[in-house]
Amino acid sequence: MKFLRVLLWLAIALLGAFAVGVAAFQRGEPVNAIWLVVAGVCTFAVAYRFYSAWLVAKVLAVDDLRATAAHTCADGKDFVPTPKWVVFGHHFAAIAGPGPLVGPVLAAQFGYLPGTLWILIGATLGGGVHDAVVLLASMRRNGKSLGQMLKEEVHPFVGFVAMVSLLAIMTILLAVLGLVVVKALAESPWGLFTIAATIPLAMVMGLLIKTGMMRVTGASVIGVLGLIVAVVAGKYLPESWNHALRWEAKDLAWAVMIYGFAASVLPVWLLLAPRDYLSTFMKLGTVVVLGIFIVLAMPELKMPAVTPFIDGSGFVVPGPVFPFVCITIACGAVSGFHALISSGTTPKLLERERDVRVVGYGAMVTEMLVALMAIIAASALPPGQYFAINSPVNARDAVAVERQIEKINSYGPEYRVTLEEMEELAEKIQEPTLIGKTGGAPTFAVGMASMFSRVLPGDTALALWYHFAIMFEALFILTTLDAGTRVGRFILQDLLGHVWKPLADTGSWLGNILATGLLVAGWGYFLYQGAIDPEGIAKSLWPIFGISNQLLAVIAFCLGTTILIKSGRAKYAWVTVIPLAFLAVVTFVAGWMKIFSAKAAGFVPTIAKIEAEIAGGVNDQRLAVLKSALFNARLDVVVVSVFLTLVALITLSCVWQWWKWLSGSAVPVLRESPYVSRAESES
Repeated sequence: MKFLRVLLWLAIALLGAFAVGVAAFQRGEPVNAIWLVVAGVCTFAVAYRFYSAWLVAKVLAVDDLRATAAHTCADGKDFVPTPKWVVFGHHFAAIAGPGPLVGPVLAAQFGYLPGTLWILIGATLGGGVHDAVVLLASMRRNGKSLGQMLKEEVHPFVGFVAMVSLLAIMTILLAVLGLVVVKALAESPWGLFTIAATIPLAMVMGLLIKTGMMRVTGASVIGVLGLIVAVVAGKYLPESWNHALRWEAKDLAWAVMIYGFAASVLPVWLLLAPRDYLSTFMKLGTVVVLGIFIVLAMPELKMPAVTPFIDGSGFVVPGPVFPFVCITIACGAVSGFHALISSGTTPKLLERERDVRVVGYGAMVTEMLVALMAIIAASALPPGQYFAINSPVNARDAVAVERQIEKINSYGPEYRVTLEEMEELAEKIQEPTLIGKTGGAPTFAVGMASMFSRVLPGDTALALWYHFAIMFEALFILTTLDAGTRVGRFILQDLLGHVWKPLADTGSWLGNILATGLLVAGWGYFLYQGAIDPEGIAKSLWPIFGISNQLLAVIAFCLGTTILIKSGRAKYAWVTVIPLAFLAVVTFVAGWMKIFSAKAAGFVPTIAKIEAEIAGGVNDQRLAVLKSALFNARLDVVVVSVFLTLVALITLSCVWQWWKWLSGSAVPVLRESPYVSRAESES
C-alpha cells in the first residue's frame, strides 16, 4: 500500500509539473484553461499533503495536547471553541477579499504565465507559511494582535512602530477596497441598484434575528432569495430609476464613505454581521460554481503567456514584471492583510492546535485556486477587449477613447479591437460602456459572465451573469471594507487612548465616532482622489496598496522568525527568512521605482512633468486639475517613504535582536501564555 501511495503522489506531482510546462512552453496555438486548473489542483494537493504537514510538525511543533486560547480564555463572546470547518469558513471569508480576484486580473497585462507562477510558488512557500505561523503564535498568546506580539517578543518601541504602521497601511488598503467598488459601479444603474438593495436586506435580517422573530435558517433563506431578486430586478428598472442611479465615480466615493462610517458605528448585529453572513454564502458558493464552470466550458486562454509589457511599457500596471507582478498579486500568493485575521478573530476560535494546518495553511492555498480562476477569467477574454476595459480614459471623452483604441491596435494584430466591438459587448451586458472600467472587477465580471453564459446560455444570459458577478464582487469587497474599518477603528482608539484614556474605550460613543470619523476621513481622501482620476487606481493607489500589503507581510515574517529563534528552532528559521528576504527586496525595489522611476510611472517624474506643464502656461481650469495632481503626487511620495521607513525600522530592530540572541550576547525569553493541557482546561 505504501508503494502505491508513493506512486500516486509521484503521478500527481508529475502531472502538475507537466501542466505548468504546457502552460509555459506551448506556442503556436492557444493553451486551454484546464491546464492552469490541473496545475493549481496538483500544486494544492502536494503542498498541503507534504509541506504543510512538515511545517506544523517540525517547524511549528504543534502540540495537540495543549489547550488553545479558545478554551483557556473562553468567555462565550470572543473566545469560543468552534469546529475547525466552521472556523475554516469564517477565516476563508475574511481573507478572501478583492485581492485574489482583482490583483490577478490586473497582472494579466504581463500575460497569464508570470502571475500563475507567482501564485503557485508564493502561496505554497510563502502565504501558507505566513498565515499558519502568525495564527499559531497568536493562539499561544491568548489571541494577541500582531503589534502586541512584536511589542512583547522584540521591544516596546518596535510594537509601537508596528501599530502605527498597521494603521497607516490599513488606510491605503481600505481606500483601494472602496475604489474597486466605485470603479465597478460607476455609470452602472443595474449594479448600483443590486448593491444598494443588499443594505436594507441585511438590516432586515439583523432585526429578524435580533428580535427573535425568525431563526437564522429562516433569515438566511430570505437573504439569499433577496439577493437573487435584487440581481434580476435590476434589469427591469424604469427609465427614471436608471437615470437616477447612473452615478459618477466621485458621487459613489462619498456614498462608500458614508456606508463605511455607518457600518463601523452601528451595532454589529444590525448591518455588519448579516452582511458578512450574506457575503459568505455568495463567496463560497460562487467560487465553487465558477471552478465547475471553468472545467465544463474549458475556455482557451487568448492572452499570450508573456506579453511585450513585461518591460514596464503597459498602462494597466505601470512598471516591469519584476517586482510589480509580486505586489500586484498579493492575496492569492502572499498577503500581509491575512496577518490581521490570523491574529484577530480566528485564533480565538480554534479548538485544537492541529487545526492550524487546515485553517491557516489550507485556507491560503484554497485562495490560491481562486486567484488562478481570476487569471483564467481575464486571460480568456480577447486581449484587445481586456486592454480596452482597463484603459485609464474617461469614456465620455470621444477623442480620448478613439486615441486609446488606436494605441491598443498598434500593439499588433492579436490585440486588435474596435469601438464598435466594445459598444456591442456593452449592449449585450446592458451597460452604458465598458471602456475605461478600470479596477479589475469589471474585467473579471465580463470573463466570468462569458464562461457562465457558455454553460447556461440565453438571450440575456451575458447581462444577467455580468451583473451577478459585479454583485458578487462588490458585496464581499464592501464586507471586507466595513469589517476593516471596524478593526482599524479599534487600533486607532488604542492609540488615541495614549492621548486621553477614555477614547480607548470601544464602548464609548465619543471614542467610537471620533476614531471612525478620523479613519474614514483618511481612507476617504485617497478614495476620492482615485475616483476623480481615471489613472488613479493603476498608477498610484493599487501599486501603493500592493507595496503596503507586502510590507505588512514582511512585518509578520519578522515576528515568525523571532518566535522560531526564541523557541530554540533557529535551524528552521529559513522557512520564514527566505520569504521575508524576498518580499523585502520586492517591496523596497518596487517602492523605490514607484517614487523615482519613469518606467513605473514614478511620482517624482510625474511631479517634474506636472511642474513643466504649469510653467508652460495653462488655463485656469487645467491649472486647478494640475495643482491637485501635483499635491497628490507629492503626498504619494511621503506615504510610500513613510511606509518603507517604518518597516525598515521594524526589520532592522528584529535583525539586531536575532543577532544578539544567536551570538549569545542576550538571552531570549519566549513570552507565551502559560502551558495548560487540554485535559486541565476541560476538567
